[in-house]
Amino acid sequence: MDLDAYVAEHGAEWRRLDELSRRRKLSAAEADELVALYQRAATHLSLIRSRSPDPILVARLSRLVLAGRNALTGSPAFSMAGVGRFFTHTFPLAVYRAWPWWCGVATAFTALTFGLMAYVVSDPQVAGYFISDADIGKLVNQDFAGYYSEYLPQNSFLRVWTHNALITGVCLASGVAFLPVLYVLFENALNVGLIGGVMIAYGRSDVFFGLIIPHGLLELTAVYIGAGVGLRIGWAWVAPGPLRTRGRALAETALEGMLVALGLVAVLLVSGVLEGFLTPSPLPYLVKDFIGFLVWAAFLAYVFVLGRRAQQEGHTTTAPGEVPDALPTA
Repeated sequence: MDLDAYVAEHGAEWRRLDELSRRRKLSAAEADELVALYQRAATHLSLIRSRSPDPILVARLSRLVLAGRNALTGSPAFSMAGVGRFFTHTFPLAVYRAWPWWCGVATAFTALTFGLMAYVVSDPQVAGYFISDADIGKLVNQDFAGYYSEYLPQNSFLRVWTHNALITGVCLASGVAFLPVLYVLFENALNVGLIGGVMIAYGRSDVFFGLIIPHGLLELTAVYIGAGVGLRIGWAWVAPGPLRTRGRALAETALEGMLVALGLVAVLLVSGVLEGFLTPSPLPYLVKDFIGFLVWAAFLAYVFVLGRRAQQEGHTTTAPGEVPDALPTA
């Protein structure tokens, strides 16, 4: 394909499509013209991608086709009803649809974490390979408990919220490559298992579980959800299914992944509040653990009850007003 000749032949149509896409109001004739130009530009984009994929021209045509599509279908306006629908239908449905993945991740790495704890407890010399005796003494006697009261509650909350959101985002985004997310999860399991094993071995299990459970149940669940959804995106590329291309499967699961990531920001905000304000509070350990367990159980009930209901009622993770297949693209 001679790209220069192709651009010269169809450049006027593309400029006209760009012009019509920018107008706020169109006459009936202009609307018909916009539909025709949109269809032609989509066909041109498909041909160029398959025969001579020049990246600059593909990017230009992709922008024009997207602008034309938005002009025809309209962009949904922001509304509080949309926000409410996201948290009552879209987010729990997206998490529920991926539950085998994140539940599998949670089961495997929770078992690994407790296995590492048991190994460290059974052989005190293991901890010495990672931590010096002096550091073990500081960890057991002051550092572990002191970590949660090192900063003011509001500062601690913001610090752990942003940090955990970053870790969860890394897990979700790297899931498509499989190995990076498994490395991050193993590193987390090793860290928690090692510290937990040391604390238990030195008779401080009450301090360890009393300080990690109030926020850790919800926090780790959010991380496992991010990792499971990320692995689901990667698997969609490997095994798209009989009725989808790899690209379509990847795009659909990645879209759900972005919705999950957005919702997990709110979940991690809650766990950050728990870690910043509840964990260092003077309440008895059992009371703090019970509150943390209730919040965690409420989140799981929220996902499975509302997510299953949304699926049974036929809801989708597509935004209202979005019509993926309403217009022909070739």
